[in-house]
Amino acid sequence: MDPGNHSGAAQFLLRGLSDDPALQPLLFGLFLAMYLAAVLGNLLLILAVGADPRLHTPMYFFLSNLSLADICFTSTTVPKMLVNLQTQSKAISYVGCLTQVYLFIIFAGLDTLLLTVMAYDRFVAICHPLHYMVIMSPRLCGLLVLVCWFFIFWDAMVHVLLIAQLTFYTGTEIPHFFCELDYVLKVACSDTFINNIYLYVTSAILGLVPAAGILCSYSQIVSSLVKMSSSTSKYKAFSTCGSHLCVVSLFYGTGLGVYLSSAVTQSSEKSSVASVMYTVVTPMLNPFIYSMRNKDVKGALGKLLSRAASRPLWVSGLSS
Repeated sequence: MDPGNHSGAAQFLLRGLSDDPALQPLLFGLFLAMYLAAVLGNLLLILAVGADPRLHTPMYFFLSNLSLADICFTSTTVPKMLVNLQTQSKAISYVGCLTQVYLFIIFAGLDTLLLTVMAYDRFVAICHPLHYMVIMSPRLCGLLVLVCWFFIFWDAMVHVLLIAQLTFYTGTEIPHFFCELDYVLKVACSDTFINNIYLYVTSAILGLVPAAGILCSYSQIVSSLVKMSSSTSKYKAFSTCGSHLCVVSLFYGTGLGVYLSSAVTQSSEKSSVASVMYTVVTPMLNPFIYSMRNKDVKGALGKLLSRAASRPLWVSGLSS
């Protein structure tokens, strides 16, 4: 088999989560349910924030962007997997694979950066409450999100341009359920030294710098909470961070679990199953975490759903 050129005819094969034909319908139903829950949950959260004027604050602005990134994040991998499960096919085109790599890097990195920005927002809100609205102005909030997009856009672009210089065997099997960058580099039949160096450097930056920023923000938050004399004030201040801490713990916990599982075991199937946690489960759980732990979000969602439920009655009353 000759190394394939970078043409539209070239394709890869995705191994998927299981080769057992009996499990394919079960996997299809399970991932379809999780995908719909993730998309609908995050979409409802965005609509609730947009519909309630009380939620037009920096914290919920960043939360809406996180929900949008989560919808795109899970939509990068799951729909293609569902199509392959339904059609009993493992094929993905060369262009489709590079597109998956590009979008996956963007939205995974965007999640990391937005969680860091949200930690900074909580730091300002608790440690500098009197200057919160001045510091976290609409202009700064928009600028922070644009910087996150700009940085991760060019990072993903460089990765894809470097991959475009590699050659692959036509029909090469990727031992994963989507085109994950590390696995794509492993199946290349040309030298990937530059690719790996850039991958390690950017992974360290996107992993360690945001984590350090989050830890620094919360260390200052804890320090401010300790100085508060009222236990009620402490609880109220820290409760605003509860949902964010849960999401951060879930995101970094599952990401670390995937890294450790791939480092400890050589089984690609176990690593793929671990990857499901942060590619599908985490985006699905984020809106539920914020809606369950936040009274304002609960109220906004309740109003949105009751308004949607009453609209058909209102329309039918007009027509009669």
